[in-house]
Amino acid sequence: MTIQPLDDRVLVVPDNVTEERTRGGLIIPDTAKEKPRTGTVVAVGTDDDLKEKVKAGDKILFAKYGGEEIQLDSIEHRIVQRSDILAVVKN
Repeated sequence: MTIQPLDDRVLVVPDNVTEERTRGGLIIPDTAKEKPRTGTVVAVGTDDDLKEKVKAGDKILFAKYGGEEIQLDSIEHRIVQRSDILAVVKN
């Protein structure tokens, strides 16, 4: 299944969270971790101005509670609005 976001929205695959441990060796459960705020753009909506700034393959930083979580082929995705995109991450 493919999804094409509309208007000023972007489809993003959030970066994976790796297993974290405390200094004492305790594993921090996923429920206690902050969700990732960066991800890779999969598709850009139909807004022409947005298409000039963000394209598929770009890594972006988005707002902490930004976007709507969805599952596509058992992979977590987010649909993020332009106002929730904080920056494009450059290497």
